[in-house]
Amino acid sequence: MSIQMRFAARSDVGLVRSSNQDSGYAGPHLLVLADGMGGPAGGDIASSVAVAHLAALDDAHGADDLLDLLRGAVEAAHAELMERSDADTDLAGLGTTCIAILRSGNKLAMIHIGDSRAYLLRDGALTQVTEDHTFVQFLVSTGRLTSEEAERHPQRNVILRALGDHDGEVQLDESLREARAGDRWLLASDGLFGVVSAETITDTLRDVTDPGQCAEELISLALRAGGPDNVTCVVADLLELGGAAPDTTPQVVGAAARDRLRATRGGNGSAARAAALVRAASPEEAAAPEPDEEPSRGRRWVGRLVATVLILLALAAGGWAARSWTQTQYFVAPDGDHVAVYRGIPQQLGPVDLATLHERTDLRIDALTPVAQARLEEPITRGSLAAALAVVENLRASLRPAVAGEAPEPDAASAGPGDVSTVPGQDDGATPPPSSPSPSGGGA
Repeated sequence: MSIQMRFAARSDVGLVRSSNQDSGYAGPHLLVLADGMGGPAGGDIASSVAVAHLAALDDAHGADDLLDLLRGAVEAAHAELMERSDADTDLAGLGTTCIAILRSGNKLAMIHIGDSRAYLLRDGALTQVTEDHTFVQFLVSTGRLTSEEAERHPQRNVILRALGDHDGEVQLDESLREARAGDRWLLASDGLFGVVSAETITDTLRDVTDPGQCAEELISLALRAGGPDNVTCVVADLLELGGAAPDTTPQVVGAAARDRLRATRGGNGSAARAAALVRAASPEEAAAPEPDEEPSRGRRWVGRLVATVLILLALAAGGWAARSWTQTQYFVAPDGDHVAVYRGIPQQLGPVDLATLHERTDLRIDALTPVAQARLEEPITRGSLAAALAVVENLRASLRPAVAGEAPEPDAASAGPGDVSTVPGQDDGATPPPSSPSPSGGGA
């Protein structure tokens, strides 16, 4: 049985945000949704770059090639975001979630990273197909929170995985599944499911048969609920080939679209008027630049918020569990004149340091380029030792060109160019980072 798709993509800036950082794409073979982060100078670029790389795949392919194609496009998008961040300091910290579904005949390949979601409506029942890559979901998966507690958790949108300004391998969830006629797929940013209940989403997907009208209704529901965030929906129906052929013109929405500056559909509804009153009552807050609005959205890298999350976790589950978790984390920061790798996070919990020196490298900070030195002004956090060591190697590639006739002075702490001082597994007596600055997810 051959399958074809009838699809629609819609997006709205919402009633609070000043710019739309979501991007969506729907075509005859491909569905994509990306939710950017990093302020007005970064989030819209990040989501647009992801969509641009993936949109090129909207064509007929062999089923065996689908996941490789998706993986390659996402990795290329990640590499471009890294290059843009390196070239422009204003883009440091940009990133995006990403979901993409690529179809070949009766096969669907899906990749996912971040906390945007894919839902499947089959035989009238709605299933959330993706699992959020958030710290709260991690707590649910490990039995530390219930699903009901997670819905009300203040840090429920702290993202553990995303494309963007970080080194290391892109960790995607990947799947290959059957495309069944009668199925309806929904890709949604958290601007929808963060304010509209699963029951209401299910009823709308069941009752509104046209994909475009259904996506519009879902967005209207989010706006009536206050529209606190950008909201994007991609709806696609799987149909048996035959009968009237659906429109195959691709649809691009949000930050990646030509009308990316389009005003909200919220109009003069009660929610829109309420949002306007809030902005008018707080002119200073309303006039603040987008980065200052980000804390309310809670969509930052785990490196920037992990200290706060750990404090909350310590209060809820005990200091031992929190400290145990920190020992799976690493960061790169100065140790005197040299680049060092620390185990833990660059923070203190009361009198307890949550970091220990793991490795003091032979790489001198004054030998790095000014840009590389600037990146070390704040710790560079990573989720594994391998990723932290990769940061060191990237820094090593940023050595200043040798000045003619200048010989580097020997350092008593380094016996030779290949020697490092390593203290594997040390937990006590190590030198903590100089000043425990705020964590940073900036890449090197």
